[in-house]
Amino acid sequence: MTTIDGTATDLTPKAAPKRSRRRALVAGAIAAPLAFGAVGLSLAQTGTATPTPVEPIAIAALKPSAAIAAKGEVAEIYGNKFVVQDGTGKALVETGKRGEGGTLVKTGEAVTVQGRFENGFLHAALITRADGTRVLVGPAGGPPPGTLDWAKDKVGLGAKPDVPALTAQVEAAGYSDIRVTGRGPRHLDIAARGADGRERQLHVGFDGHMREKRVF
Repeated sequence: MTTIDGTATDLTPKAAPKRSRRRALVAGAIAAPLAFGAVGLSLAQTGTATPTPVEPIAIAALKPSAAIAAKGEVAEIYGNKFVVQDGTGKALVETGKRGEGGTLVKTGEAVTVQGRFENGFLHAALITRADGTRVLVGPAGGPPPGTLDWAKDKVGLGAKPDVPALTAQVEAAGYSDIRVTGRGPRHLDIAARGADGRERQLHVGFDGHMREKRVF
């Protein structure tokens, strides 16, 4: 097309950038179920994987592990870290972003802390209060926020782990003391003990593919 001053102007529609199309897909995946009201809400978060409860041990007995727990009283709080103590000793608990501000626990409060113990720190994944209230401290797991897989997951349409089948497969591979510690986009994080008695942290895909991430 030519304008009055003779300048040629291309009015051919241009394809939307790939990033814009991707965002539109994510937005559509989120918006569609909301139109169904309660039906959409009832589908939410069906693909989550709850950490396997671990029996707490004495703080003095804590050792490197991907899934271990200790019970005691909050002695001191330092921002997103706090000290938990029992009759055998003290441990420094790290709570990450969830504990920023130092309001996650209170001094003198009785808590059970479950998580990964490494390099002298208990990296909390789950805190249980005296009244039984559970506070998930670590990442929620699943696909990264804002992605199409995340949107599907939020409405119950994403990939769902068959936890019993996957843990049975881990056992069949020769591991014992199997504990689910978290979930990734398409895998479970699992702590288990190998045939040599040493603990492993495993990456177990929803498709059954398994690999060791670290040895404790």
